[in-house]
Amino acid sequence: MFNLISFGGKGDGIHDNSQAFFAALQSIKEIGGGTLKIEKGIWSTGPLELFSNTTLLLDEGAVISFIPEPERYQPVWTRWEGAECYAMHPLLFANEQSNITVSGKGILEGNGQIWWDKLGEKRKRGQNEPQTPEELKLASLNKDYKKQASGGGGRQIQFLRPPLVQFRSCSKITLEDITLRNSPFWTLHPLYCKDVVISGLKIQNPQDAPNTDGIDIDSCEDVTVQNCEITVGDDGIAIKSGAGEDGIRVGKPCRRITVRGCTVGSGHGGIVIGSETAAGISNVLTEDCVFKGTDRGIRIKTRRGRGGHIHNLEFRKLTMENNLCPLAINMFYRCGAKLEDGFFTTEALPVNDATPLIRDIVISDIQATGCRASAGFIAGLPESPIQNIRLYRCEFSIDEQSGINPEESEMYLGLPEVTEKSIRLINTKDIEFNEINVKGVEKPFIYQ
Repeated sequence: MFNLISFGGKGDGIHDNSQAFFAALQSIKEIGGGTLKIEKGIWSTGPLELFSNTTLLLDEGAVISFIPEPERYQPVWTRWEGAECYAMHPLLFANEQSNITVSGKGILEGNGQIWWDKLGEKRKRGQNEPQTPEELKLASLNKDYKKQASGGGGRQIQFLRPPLVQFRSCSKITLEDITLRNSPFWTLHPLYCKDVVISGLKIQNPQDAPNTDGIDIDSCEDVTVQNCEITVGDDGIAIKSGAGEDGIRVGKPCRRITVRGCTVGSGHGGIVIGSETAAGISNVLTEDCVFKGTDRGIRIKTRRGRGGHIHNLEFRKLTMENNLCPLAINMFYRCGAKLEDGFFTTEALPVNDATPLIRDIVISDIQATGCRASAGFIAGLPESPIQNIRLYRCEFSIDEQSGINPEESEMYLGLPEVTEKSIRLINTKDIEFNEINVKGVEKPFIYQ
């Protein structure tokens, strides 16, 4: 058991504890494992790196506060929005390690406001290429960055903000009971990991904080997420496997994922598959969750060029309240692309490795009230229809006072407009409905 104070640490919110953390974590590494206990206080620091057989234990009232100075977060090889590249060092990072636990009643504070403001300023002045020393350094390392896919985070300027927590190519990882808040970018990002348990976390980012997903499970296997509370500025719990050509090249699927007992408040989606789907996503179970006020509840998003075989998904016993759209399966996802890119035609295109496929989905025992834009949006591709979906014992109730247009149900391009708030189905095959009640509309389903 180690204590940061014995390495010169001060929890006064002013002292830079980077060297104290480095010395403590290196000591644990040298003896083959141990626990670093963080007592009550505000422990300011730059980026941290954890090693095998380490426990980071945060007492109640303990805050590890990451200093928001981009120059501290030097490039590391990772994956950023679905493409392998150099990006800024995650605030808390582990690479190719095993048997790590981060637990306790304390807080990891990302101080994201400065990062979000910097991004907002860049967008406001129309910056479209790297300018700062940090951006130019990343651009020099990522020589083909202009060709890489992006989900809307701003790859073209190479301001590749760091996630709050990232585990890359790790195994036997446990995170429990801590609070993660104000992340510069994605909050918790297990990447290429196996045997991960995420339990009892509180994840808190403002509703308008850009690209601040709660949990992004990326090309991982055997992951359990349970009893977490998430309020963020983007998707709540997302499952991914790389984007486009790069994701196909890496070829690491995401599979055997269980999400249960979680509550997601504000955000673009409750449980989300994609949009980075290139290596495939399968065997996902989501149950006993509440999605309250998220834009979408169940959300599956991809498009031509993203690739991937998405199958064997089950969603059951979910409660959704005041969503724009509780059920959205979208193969015309627009973020990071333009209409002229050719992804959004309603004409059938040739099928290739970059054509996504969605099939074998079971959705049961859903209660969705206050649906503001529509009861559902399910849109496949003409050359790759969404296949074999089963919906059982579900009730969707439209908010008849809402003036929100059905077009706000999902982020898509290229499809005809509708005015009805029913469940909309486009390019689907072999769908079974059993005991489905859609309240507040004349026609429960619209087939196109």
